[in-house]
Parts: sequence; C-alpha cells; structure tokens
Amino acid sequence: MNELLRPIEIQRPPVIEFGPGVAAAAGRWAAAQGFRRPLVVADAFNAQRVAVLGLQGEIAVFGEVEPEPSVPNLERLLALAERVRPDVVVGFGGGSAMDLAKLAAVLPGSGQGIADVVGPERVKRRASALVQVPTTSGTGSEAGTRALVTDPATHNKLAVQSRHMLADLAAVDPELTLTVPRAVTAATGVDALAHCAEAFTSRNAHPLIDVYALEGIRLVGRHLARAVEDGGDLEARAGLSLASLYGGFCLGPVNTTAGHAVAYPLGTRHRIPHGHACAVIFPHTLAFNAPAVPERTALILDALGLPGVTGEGAVREAAHGFCARLGIEMRLGRLGVPEGDLAAMAGEAHAIRRLLDNNPRDLSREQILALYQAAY
Repeated sequence: MNELLRPIEIQRPPVIEFGPGVAAAAGRWAAAQGFRRPLVVADAFNAQRVAVLGLQGEIAVFGEVEPEPSVPNLERLLALAERVRPDVVVGFGGGSAMDLAKLAAVLPGSGQGIADVVGPERVKRRASALVQVPTTSGTGSEAGTRALVTDPATHNKLAVQSRHMLADLAAVDPELTLTVPRAVTAATGVDALAHCAEAFTSRNAHPLIDVYALEGIRLVGRHLARAVEDGGDLEARAGLSLASLYGGFCLGPVNTTAGHAVAYPLGTRHRIPHGHACAVIFPHTLAFNAPAVPERTALILDALGLPGVTGEGAVREAAHGFCARLGIEMRLGRLGVPEGDLAAMAGEAHAIRRLLDNNPRDLSREQILALYQAAY
C-alpha cells in the first residue's frame, strides 16, 4: 500500500514554547488560566529548582520520581494528588517525571487505577490541566500521549496511551539541560536518536512523520557530540532539545520497534537507565533491520555523518562506534547484567508485541537472545 494513502493522525500539544528561558511560560500560562493549585511532579534534583517555572498559588511538589518509575512510586504521587486536588499538574524533569505527571492529571478522582487504563484509550477523562517542561533531551514525552510505569512484580512496563494525557502546554527550554551530566547527555541523546530511527524504519513509517524522524536524526548527528564535549554549548543543547521533541512527535502515530522492546528488560530487571539501554541495543537492531530497509538505513547513517556504509556487520560497527565515541559503555557484562539472565530477558522482550509487530523484520526469541549475546 502506498504510504501516502494510509490514514494517520498526529496529536501535538496545542501550545509549544521552545527556546532559552521559556520555562517561565509554565507559570504565565497557568496564571492566565486562573489556576492556583499547581502540583509539580519532579525528581529530587529538579524539585529544588521549581522557582524557574514561575508558578503562583499554593504550590505542591512531589519530588520523589524514580529513574524507572514503578507502580508504588506512582501510587505515592496519586495519594498526594488526591489530597491537594491540583487544578494544573506540571511535569518537570525527564521522561519519568513527565509520564507520571500525565497519570496524575487523569487518575485522581476518576475511579480508575493504573491496571484499569493500561493499553490504548482506556482513560475516562482528565481531572486537571497538564503542562510539561522537560529537563533532558531524550524521551520527547512532553509531546506525546503515552506513559510507562514498571510493575515490580512482573518486571514489565505498563503502557498507557490516551488523548487525555496530551499536554496543554509544552515548554521546551534548552537552558534547563545545561546541568545534565556528560554521560546522561550522551545516553539520552541516543534515546532521541532511537525514537527517530525506529519510527523511520517502522512498518508503519509515514511521510508525515518521516520529515520529523530524519531531521531529528540529523540534529543528533550535528549536535550530540558537541554537547557531550561541552555541556555549556547552548546551541548544541537547543539542537538536542529539538531532536527530542521531534522524536516525541514520532512516538504517537508510528511508535518505536525492536530497539525499544529489546532495551526495556535492561531497565526493568537491572535498573539500567532507559537512554543507556537504548544506546547499547541501537547498533544491533539497526544492523539486524538493515536488510529489510537498506535505503532508509543508509539515510540514517548519512544523517549521523556515517555515509557509504552497507551490510549488517558494517552497519553494526559504524553505529557502535558512534555511540562508543560518546563515552557510552556498550557492553552488558560491564553494566552488571548476569549472562544467565539473557534468555529470560529475550522472552520478556519477545512478548512486547505492541513494539515488535512494528519492526520491519520479524524477530524471534532466539534472535533477540543472539542480539543480547552480541552486546554482552
């Protein structure tokens, strides 16, 4: 079927403010709407700099967001939200904070718990307005309608998708990312790259999204190494913020593929930060898929400044080198993953059909295990 003839819907926040200093737009917007009971959802670091948002009124802050938020972490946030009854929820941090903020905006008072809303469009309504202010350049969660929470009992990520979780305002301020450490800058940058590259090579790839995906990859290729080398390079930081936002645009209508499915067990089982997990896996899934989408793989590598690379082995080597040159540890064994866990992880990854069914090349459990072994 011609891609142009396949219907697609793209949802984006109705207001997006982008650029240095726009974090205070959160407070201006909330005040203009008459909101006086904001709830800020943040990690411990960002909870200390809520003032940059310029919020007014009775400000409540949940500053306990975990790097890979769990169901108990969400439940503590929801208990606070039930008490303070916010009229606006502000996600302030990386993807974990923004994902929990989405759920805090829809679940309190709804009669629904997290188990009731897992899957697409099962949320009944939204209880409060929602503002997203990212402080890293990776997830693009500020632009999307999905939230992920880890179930500690099963080690699975619970994925919620709802149009009710789309932000009213996304304020993308690259100045907020100047404090991100070198290693986190590298890993989250590859997460943004993976969102774009996986969407670009997906079975569901679409010209409406391709333009964002390919430009997002180019932005990472131009700016990620610069930002890792000099964290104070504001232009490079802005380039990554835009790449992350474009990656968020890719997630709704197209979504990710095998790269994220294979990366997820590294976070849920072994607490490897999501961006780092995606970076370790990226060269292996890009190379695995190359025979199915050779032209698009070539465009990805060209956008990263790696032209003229063909063949699975060469693609893997080139993509691995791109990540390794950023200082990212690319061996699972050195990240504390027991070799004996690889088979169980392969089974868990293979069960994530919502992503693997998008992949341009079928991937068996045994092939996933082989990818883990190659990354070990």
